[in-house]
Amino acid sequence: MNHRKTGRKLSRTGSHRKALLRNMVTSLLEHEQIRTTDAKAKELRGVADRMITLGKRGTLHARRQALQTIRSKDVTSKLFDELADRYRERPGGYTRVIKVGQRAGDAAPMSIIELVDRGEIGQEENA
Repeated sequence: MNHRKTGRKLSRTGSHRKALLRNMVTSLLEHEQIRTTDAKAKELRGVADRMITLGKRGTLHARRQALQTIRSKDVTSKLFDELADRYRERPGGYTRVIKVGQRAGDAAPMSIIELVDRGEIGQEENA
C-alpha cells in the first residue's frame, strides 16, 4: 500500500533530493524565477511556499527554521525583509509554475517557476 507516501523521488536518494530542493529554493528566492523540469518545479512549490510563510511569521524561531533550509544568509534576510512584506496580505499561493515546452537534449518537459507579484523586477526581465 502507498498510504501517506507523498512527494516525488526524482530518481535520487533522500539526501540528494533534500540538497537539490535546498539549492533550488535558495535560487528561487534569490532570483525570483528559475527554469527547471516540471517534476522538480512541482516539488519546489511546497518548499518555497513554506519558506515564505516562515518569512511572514518573522520570529527568531522562524528565521532559524528558514536557515535550516535556505543555504544563504543574504537570501534569508531578503526573505524576511522584502518578500515577507510583499506577501503580507496574501493568504498563500506565492509561486506560479508555467510550462514552457521540452528540453532540446532529452525532451524532458520544462517549466518556469516564479514568485507571483514580482512587480518591477519581473517586468524588466520579461521585456
